[in-house]
Amino acid sequence: MPAAITAANVLLRSAVLGAWLAAALGCAPAAAADARPGEPLALYVLHPMDLLKLQVFQEPDLDRELRVSQDSTITVPLIGVVDLKGRTIHEAEELITGLYARDYLVNPQINITILEYAPRTVNVLGAVNAPGAVAMPPEKSFTLLDAIARAGGFSRLANRGRVSLTRSLPGGRTENFTVNADQLVSGDAANRWPMHDGDVVYVPERVL
Repeated sequence: MPAAITAANVLLRSAVLGAWLAAALGCAPAAAADARPGEPLALYVLHPMDLLKLQVFQEPDLDRELRVSQDSTITVPLIGVVDLKGRTIHEAEELITGLYARDYLVNPQINITILEYAPRTVNVLGAVNAPGAVAMPPEKSFTLLDAIARAGGFSRLANRGRVSLTRSLPGGRTENFTVNADQLVSGDAANRWPMHDGDVVYVPERVL
C-alpha cells in the first residue's frame, strides 16, 4: 500500500507540474515555433534590459517579474544577485534551480519566460537605400547582409567589395573590419558576419 501511494503521488505531481509548465508557457508551443522555426526559445541568450518572468513551481510567493540589469544580473528572492551574462534561458533556469536546491527548496522547478525583449540595433550608413538604425529581431541570427537588406539594400553606386564594419568591444575599444559583400552574396565566404548590438556598417560608394 505505501508503494502504491508513493507512485500515485509521483504521478499526481508529474501531472500538476506538466499543467503548470503548459500554463507558464501560455499553452502555445506553436507560437514558440513561429518565433524561430527549428530553434527552441530556451536557446535564446539573455541580454541586458530583457524583462523576465520567473516562476517557482508551487511557490507563488517567489514568482517575480525581473529586468536584467546593464551588468547582466537579476535579483532573485532569497538568493540575491544572480549573474546571467552569456547564459541562455535554459542555462539560467538550471543555475537558479541549483541555487534554490542548495540552500532553500527541495526539488525546485523553475520556469523563465521573456515578457519583453531588450531593443538591439545596428546602424547601416552610406550607399544604401534607407540608411539609419535597423532593429535586430530577437532569437534569430542576423547577419551583415540581413542588416543591409533591412536598410533598403545596396544603392546603385555601392562599393560592395569594401563594406566597413565597426564593432564596440569591452573596455571602450573598437574593432574595424572590411568585408567583401559580393563574396557573402555568392556564398563563397565562410564567415557570414553575424551582427552584434551596436555594430556600425558603412557601405562606401564606388569611384567612377
